[in-house]
Amino acid sequence: QVQLVESGGGLVQPGGSLRLSCAASGMIFSLWAMNWYRQVPGKEREWVASITRDGSTNYADSVKGRFTISRDNAKKSLYLQMSSLTPGDTAVYYCNCPRCGPATYWGQGTQVTVSS
Repeated sequence: QVQLVESGGGLVQPGGSLRLSCAASGMIFSLWAMNWYRQVPGKEREWVASITRDGSTNYADSVKGRFTISRDNAKKSLYLQMSSLTPGDTAVYYCNCPRCGPATYWGQGTQVTVSS
């Protein structure tokens, strides 16, 4: 079965940096585009960034210039490098494979808290 497992979340001060990872299994990772999303309790899940199977990227305006999405197909891993973090970035972050099957696939999420 397809499995996505996020890691790397935690508490960071405003202006700090954090790198999130998503380990994929149960699929041919190199074939699929991937996304990062985030969600605050009580609010709709928000798309953050995407990357194609050959490395082309897109970002939400709110994170453009601060976040970098990348992938390592040999390691079957997806990454999100986050810099210049603000309290507005506080959320649970999820990796997503939109076309791994009939339904989109999600990890369990990792909490990122930006606070002084």
